[in-house]
Amino acid sequence: MEPWAFSPVLRFSSVRQEATISDPSTRIVLVDDEDLFRESLSLNLAEAGFAVHPFASGEAAIAHLSTDGGDVVLLDWMMPGLNGLEVLRRIRGASLSVPVIFLTVLTDQIYEEAALQLGAVDFVEKSRSFSILRRRIDLILQGSKGNDAASSRGNGTVLRRGELELRRETARAFWSGRAIPLTVTEFKMIDLLASRAGTDVRYRDLYDLVHGEGFVTGKGPEGYRANVRAFMKRIREKFRAIDSEWDAVENHSGLGYRWRDHAEPN
Repeated sequence: MEPWAFSPVLRFSSVRQEATISDPSTRIVLVDDEDLFRESLSLNLAEAGFAVHPFASGEAAIAHLSTDGGDVVLLDWMMPGLNGLEVLRRIRGASLSVPVIFLTVLTDQIYEEAALQLGAVDFVEKSRSFSILRRRIDLILQGSKGNDAASSRGNGTVLRRGELELRRETARAFWSGRAIPLTVTEFKMIDLLASRAGTDVRYRDLYDLVHGEGFVTGKGPEGYRANVRAFMKRIREKFRAIDSEWDAVENHSGLGYRWRDHAEPN
């Protein structure tokens, strides 16, 4: 069982502030051995309009997915029996393509990288609010249905620019053939930049990929810029862990970012 700061009910109490109700046919498979957390999050997901299928063990969740399927899996890492990483390995080993989001208290980048490299699509800390988790789920569902901004920018499911390869159907990124452990949001940012190579992309356009159009954060009317810079810093760190001289994205102060590669996508 993971350590958990009391109380998950408080942490996930913002669901009633959501402006939209989800499609009730959307099936969320929640896997967490901590009873109070699982019950509280299940309630919030149900109130948000999702069909929730909660499980206390990975074995039970895998059996459910194998017979009844699911649209998104929310997966704890530290559980007795099968841990989250082993559950994900077995899901992928069974050729189940359901998107998996790790929802955990583990914050070190090594865990996130391991999860993403094995096929998870996102990694969310349990300390984040329900509204953040809800937004991540929505982005993933939009991508799986082919309605996301990335797919609307091109007919192909794979975009290549020089050493970059973006596999849009699975939100996986590669540089020189090596996987880059991007989150879904980071992937969308790189996809937007690479799709508009040679053109400046505004801070606001990049930020809208995270929270949607019109969302306001930070101090002042343009406080979102610091948030975008933080995203780009982390993206650079991930690419430079593979290629120390990576500089495909340049910053135009006061405007936004630009992908340097001018090659046309495949």
